[in-house]
Amino acid sequence: MIELAPLMRVEVTLDPVRDLGATPRGRRRIIGINGGKFSGARLSGRILPGGADWQVIRADGVAYLDARYTLETDDGALIYVNNKGYRHGPKEVVDRLARGDAVDPGLYYMRATPWFETSAPRYDWLNRPICIATGARRAAAVELDIFEVK
Repeated sequence: MIELAPLMRVEVTLDPVRDLGATPRGRRRIIGINGGKFSGARLSGRILPGGADWQVIRADGVAYLDARYTLETDDGALIYVNNKGYRHGPKEVVDRLARGDAVDPGLYYMRATPWFETSAPRYDWLNRPICIATGARRAAAVELDIFEVK
């Protein structure tokens, strides 16, 4: 049977949205990542500036999320994150999110699959698990609860 074990809570702080407009694949948005923090039982630290979420808003209103960024643990290890997923909900809820309103995350769907990559021996275990995340979009941040699939 599949079990979920809490891995970490993440708060990613964001730059303003850069809206590239309608492309052949959908409405393209790039949202820079300028920092943040993460904490869990086995690791904690900060999110380094320089990543981004390369989103595509599909014709059906579903946001395809493709975030890539770097974690730096409290003991100095670097961990690359590639987090892909979907965010969608009723149009009025999605419109409120787009305006930066505070919206209860129970009113929309935000799920993702983060993958981790590191050369740090003490965190080598992160190179192997499948993980899933639930998320909440805030005005200038994203909050994620990440779970390891056991």
